[in-house]
Amino acid sequence: MTALCSTAVDDVQTFRPSQEVLRGFTMFDKSLRTWTEEILCIADVKIDGDRSWDIAVHNENFYRRVLRQGSLGLGESYMDGWWDCGELDQLVLKILAADLRRKIPFHWMLFPNPKVSLFNPQRKTRAARNASRHYDLGNDLYQIMLDKRMVYSCANWACASNLDEAQEAKLNFVCQKLRIEPGMKVLDIGCGWGSFAKYAAEKHGAEVVGITVSEQQVRLGKQMCAGLPIEIHFQDYRSVSGQFDRIVSLGMFEHVGHQNYRTYMEVVHRCLKTGGLFFLGSIGTNQSAHFQDAWVERYIFPGGMLPSIKLIGAAIEGLFVMEEWQNWGNYYDQTLMAWFKNFQENWERIRSQYDERFYRMWKYYLLSYAASFRARNIQAWQVVLSPR
Repeated sequence: MTALCSTAVDDVQTFRPSQEVLRGFTMFDKSLRTWTEEILCIADVKIDGDRSWDIAVHNENFYRRVLRQGSLGLGESYMDGWWDCGELDQLVLKILAADLRRKIPFHWMLFPNPKVSLFNPQRKTRAARNASRHYDLGNDLYQIMLDKRMVYSCANWACASNLDEAQEAKLNFVCQKLRIEPGMKVLDIGCGWGSFAKYAAEKHGAEVVGITVSEQQVRLGKQMCAGLPIEIHFQDYRSVSGQFDRIVSLGMFEHVGHQNYRTYMEVVHRCLKTGGLFFLGSIGTNQSAHFQDAWVERYIFPGGMLPSIKLIGAAIEGLFVMEEWQNWGNYYDQTLMAWFKNFQENWERIRSQYDERFYRMWKYYLLSYAASFRARNIQAWQVVLSPR
């Protein structure tokens, strides 16, 4: 879970218990369970308790696996059916709210197993491969989970009663902030299935160029936007050229990586006309970090990385003026819970194309992220920038 380990690189040396402690727990599994129960008691969580957020352990190897592998072991053991929980999001919220990382001598359940690469994991030659692992899982999966426009980013629930209304309100919000007028040329970086492009063209008369490095998004996006002044290309942001009146990027900056933040902003600055506006929507973390959670890296967002205010600030310095910055973290909690509801209710329609381990993985992803926003461990930023 990203939220369980949004910790700065400087803290890496504190993540793991000593080898002596590990050897002791390896020899005495019963003691390991007792110790685990005492730790979870701080978060008001019980092993085999009767409350919705308590953990039901089905495999006694669970304790050793989580201690040795940290969050990776926690997530994988859930995928393997080694433990269950009635309300997974409430369990994660309890753990995060208890701030166990600061209260126990070595951070059990919170070890992020950081994977710090000396290379650039988001470099151009790997971007499409990283994206494919998540966005090419199958358009059918996203069609049953998302709203009718297939917006895969935080919705605006201020005046909405359901997901379709909330995502419509979000797209309208972005267009209003960008002050889009008929005939404007707009670039959508990480356009997904073309949801924003279609809305901006239909409602505001914009001409939109959308780029993505997901082949399945390009294929379905072109179908959804047919007949409108929209181009959708399979293209990396570093290859973009031309000039645009407005630029938007919703839920893509999380895949850029700290080594590329400045390059990304320079591309946007180069392509944005004088007097233009740039809207950046991104999940963010409270502390600067140069790695992400090991389970998320392996199963959900390979090559992903959440930016901090500090890192975004450094990337835009000298290039942009900060016009507006909003935090929609509470809205993303609602959005993820709506996505999970859709996924759960429509699982039978796609079940034959996936397996039970995938179902548990996707459930773990959606609910743990919802809890992370609820605990305010991660945020959802809506940022408006103008060029200097």
